[in-house]
Amino acid sequence: MTTTQKPTETLVAELVEIERIHRLLSDYAFHLDMNHPDEIAALFTEDCYVAYGPDFGAEGREAYRETLGGIGSFFAATSHHVSNIVVDFGLDLATATVRSVLHAWHRYTKDRPDGHFFGQYHDELVRIDGDWRFERRELRAAGVVDFHVKKQIPIGRAGS
Repeated sequence: MTTTQKPTETLVAELVEIERIHRLLSDYAFHLDMNHPDEIAALFTEDCYVAYGPDFGAEGREAYRETLGGIGSFFAATSHHVSNIVVDFGLDLATATVRSVLHAWHRYTKDRPDGHFFGQYHDELVRIDGDWRFERRELRAAGVVDFHVKKQIPIGRAGS
């Protein structure tokens, strides 16, 4: 079996871009937890597609921004934890497919138990003027506990 080794310059460039992508995912979680809807929306392309459930999402940055209007009134606090990040680049370093694991905790403003979401983000990213942006973001569920969204997109586990 023959393997092709990438030049060192290519590997370093990929590592730099992977770190920038990690920052994008971390910034998303931070701004969501801090209730910064404008900052969250700015992380997406103008023509983005977002799906948090089969009947919950948006097409386009403006429509997506509107879905974020309730994060300050619906949640008293949230904490999003993203890990296990895998990045696959397109033919160049201008597009990437990203998979990550999520545990999200939600404290609601209404008198109800805290909600937990366990699952994955599946993202398609593009680099625009040197900055990575979400072009497509889909949330897939492994399981939930007292979570407010009743219908989720399943992770598609083999044998299920």
